Amino acid sequence: MHLFVFLEIFSCEGGIQSYVKDVLRAYERAAAESPSGQRAEVLLLRDGVGCDNPFERSDSAYLSFRYFKSASSWWGRFKLCQALLGRLLRQRPASVICGHIKLAPLVRLFCKPLGIPYRVMTYGKEIWDPLPGGSRKALQQAQELWTISRYSRDRACESNHLNPQQFQMLPCVVNGEIFSPGPKPQYLIDRYHLDHSRVLMTVARLWSGDIYKGVDVTLRALPKILHYHPDVKYLIIGRGDDRPRLEKLAQDLGVAQQVVFAGFVATEELPDHYRVADAYVMPSQEGFGIVYLEAMATGIPVLSGQGDGSADPLQDGKLGWQVAHRDPEAVAGACIEMLQGGDRRVDGSWLREETLAQFSEGAIARRLQTLMGFQ
Repeated sequence: MHLFVFLEIFSCEGGIQSYVKDVLRAYERAAAESPSGQRAEVLLLRDGVGCDNPFERSDSAYLSFRYFKSASSWWGRFKLCQALLGRLLRQRPASVICGHIKLAPLVRLFCKPLGIPYRVMTYGKEIWDPLPGGSRKALQQAQELWTISRYSRDRACESNHLNPQQFQMLPCVVNGEIFSPGPKPQYLIDRYHLDHSRVLMTVARLWSGDIYKGVDVTLRALPKILHYHPDVKYLIIGRGDDRPRLEKLAQDLGVAQQVVFAGFVATEELPDHYRVADAYVMPSQEGFGIVYLEAMATGIPVLSGQGDGSADPLQDGKLGWQVAHRDPEAVAGACIEMLQGGDRRVDGSWLREETLAQFSEGAIARRLQTLMGFQ
C-alpha cells in the first residue's frame, strides 16, 4: 500500500491540479499492469466529500480518497494529522508521497521517527526561492524528490542546497487522443477571420505579474515577421489584466490588424485551436510548459524560450526552436524559419511521434512503475 497526501486536487483548477490528476491516472495504469497491483490511499486537506472526483465516478480499483475539508481550517488540519499518523502506525505503507512543499514538514515529522520512506512532489516556482528551515530540511531528508524538469531541479538545488541525486524526473503528460492532428476547423477560421492566413498562436495567462510568457516579445517581433510573411496573423488565447497593455502595444507597433485576442477558450475547444495554428510561439521562462507538448502532439511546430524547463519537452532543441526569451529579433528569425518550412522540426507526424514516445500517459505510467518499485 502507498499513501498520497495533497492539499487539494478537485476543488480548484490549475496547472498543479491538472498534473496531479495525470500522475494519479498513471498510478492506476501502473498498478493495473503490475502483478502486485498495489492500492493507494489519497488524503486531501482542502477537498471535501462530494467534490467532482473523476476517479470515484469511475470506481477506481486502485485509488481510494479521504477528504478533510472543514469549516474550521485548524480542525481539518487536525483530522488530516490524525488520519496520517493512524495509517502510518497501523498500515506502515511502503512509501508516502507528499504532494506539496507546504505539507512536507508534517510528513517528515511523522515518517522519519517510524522509518517510513517519503517522497516529495515538486512542480516549479514553489521551490525555486530559499525555503524556511523546516521545509528545506523536509526536502533534504526525503528519500526522493520528484519534479517536472531539469531546470526546476537545478533552481531548487541552487536555492535550497539540495542534492541533485535526490531528484527524479516525472514530467508532464499529454493525452494524444485529445491533442491530435486534424484539418483547420472552419468555425474558428470564421470566428477569428483567419481566411488565407497563416497563424502563430500563444496560449497564456495575460496577467501583469506573468509577463515572462513573452506575448509582448512576440508582438515586437511581428513587424519583421510580416515583412517576410505578410499573410501571418497572431492568435493570442488567454485572459488577464495585462491585455490592455498588450492591445496598446499592438496598436503602437502598427500590427493590431494582424493580432487576434481570443480571450478565454473552453477546455473542450482547445485542441481545435491548436489545429487552426501553423506554429506555436511562446518565448517564455517555464518550469516545463505542457502547452508545447499539446502543440507538438497536434503536429504543430513550436518556439520556446532558452535556458528554462522547456528544454525538456523540446528535447534540447531537437523538436523545436529555442531562443533568448526577451529578444524580439531572435523570435522573428525563428518564426520566419518555421513558416518557410524545410526543417524537420516542422514535420507534424514526426513531432507527434517523438513527443508521445516520451510524454504519453503510457510512458509516464512506465516511469512511475520504476519510481515506485512495482514488480
